Amino acid sequence: MKIINFFPFCILLFISCSNNYDKVKKLNVFKKLPIGIAENFQLTYTDSANTVAIIKAKKNLDYTNLDFPYYEFPDGLNVVFFDEFKNKTQVFADYAIVYNETNLVDLRGNVVINTNDGIILKTEQLYWDTKLEWLFTQEIFNFNNKDYFIDGNILDANNSFEILRTGNVDGNVLIKEKL
Repeated sequence: MKIINFFPFCILLFISCSNNYDKVKKLNVFKKLPIGIAENFQLTYTDSANTVAIIKAKKNLDYTNLDFPYYEFPDGLNVVFFDEFKNKTQVFADYAIVYNETNLVDLRGNVVINTNDGIILKTEQLYWDTKLEWLFTQEIFNFNNKDYFIDGNILDANNSFEILRTGNVDGNVLIKEKL
């Protein structure tokens, strides 16, 4: 009777499987895939038959299928907001993410806000809390209106810029004297 030594066979089995094991591990890696992709995206928000906002983007990626859902606008977006008097405020950014659960919007790259009353805000990144209607950044920003021309860092403001807190600023401010 012939005796077979299983030790060399087991070593050969483990060696041959080691390369395949790495490939099998890669098969089980979860890839973050969007549930939907929209090109030439346009969305109109209405409230009681009044247009509140229009969002336009070259591309929208819908990741609402993930545990922490969000929408991504990798090629930028343009948003036009309308107030109750149909006045427009425009927002531009090269990139944006809208986080559903936190009501937070992250705008990045050449962020510009133009309000109907002449306010222009420019920065490289701006966060917007849609629930609290609050804007903030720790990036350098430029803020202009009829009375102010300032550059600064650390902006903390409400949507209408009636409340505006900043860090270090440099610029011109028009002060009206009472006689």
